[in-house]
Amino acid sequence: MNGLRRLPVVKFQDIKPELRQLQRREFLRNTLSLGGLALLTGCDLATNSGVDAALKSILGFDDKVQAALFSGRRLAQTYPPSAVTRPFRFNAFYPEWQVRGIPDGWRLEVAGSVSEKAPWTIAALRTLPQLEQITRHICIEGWSQIGRWSGVPLRAFLQRIGADLRAPFVSFRCFDGYSTSIDMASALHPQTILALDFDGQPLAPEWGAPVRLRIPTKLGFKSAKNLQAIEVTRIFPGGFWEKTKATTGFRACDDGCG
Repeated sequence: MNGLRRLPVVKFQDIKPELRQLQRREFLRNTLSLGGLALLTGCDLATNSGVDAALKSILGFDDKVQAALFSGRRLAQTYPPSAVTRPFRFNAFYPEWQVRGIPDGWRLEVAGSVSEKAPWTIAALRTLPQLEQITRHICIEGWSQIGRWSGVPLRAFLQRIGADLRAPFVSFRCFDGYSTSIDMASALHPQTILALDFDGQPLAPEWGAPVRLRIPTKLGFKSAKNLQAIEVTRIFPGGFWEKTKATTGFRACDDGCG
C-alpha cells in the first residue's frame, strides 16, 4: 500500500463549503452547482419538487458526478486514532431498534462476471490481505464523523474471485433490504474495503455485521451495511435509493449510511 502515499489527498476542508450548503434548505432551492450536485443526492428534498426531480435524474450517474471531487487518483484524508468520533452516530433507513441480526448460516454470495462463485465465510475473508483506515464518514445530510475500519481491500477480493475488472459496475445486496452499486473504478480504489472490524472489534449489527462496504471517497449511503451478495455486472443495477426514488421519493435523513 506504499502507493497510497504517492496519491494526492482530498482533505475535509476542501469540501466543507459543500457540506455547509447541504445544511441550508435555501441552497437546495436555489443552487445546483457541480460541487453541490456531487454531494446532493437525496436527503430532505420532499418539499421542493424541482430539486427533487433534478436529483432523481442525477442518481443514476452519481458515481460520475462525485468523480468531480474524488477519483482513483485521489485519496480521502486519513486521521490519527485520537480523532475517532466516540460515540459514533447510528444512521440507517430504519430506527436503531430495528437493527437486523446476522441470519443463520450467513455466507457472502458472489455473482455475475466472476470465475469463482463459491460463497465466503467471515473466517475465509480474514485470510485475505487486511487494511485499516481512519477516515471521515460523510452523510448526505451534511454531518460527518470519523471512524476506524479494517477489512479486505475490495480490489484484492475481486481479483481473488476472478472478477472481470472490465465490467463497469459492482452491486451490493444487503440482508436488511438495502442495496447499492458503484462503478468499477471506485471498487478498485485503494481505500475501498469490505470492512470486517470497527474501532478494533468485529462489526456489531448496528455497524453492519458481519461485513459492510466502506468507501470513504463516496457519501455515506454508498457504504452499504449487512452485505449478503456482491455482483459484478455490465448493466447499471441502481440501488435502494434509485428504486425508491422512482416510486415514492426520498424521506429525510434516511440515507442508509451509519
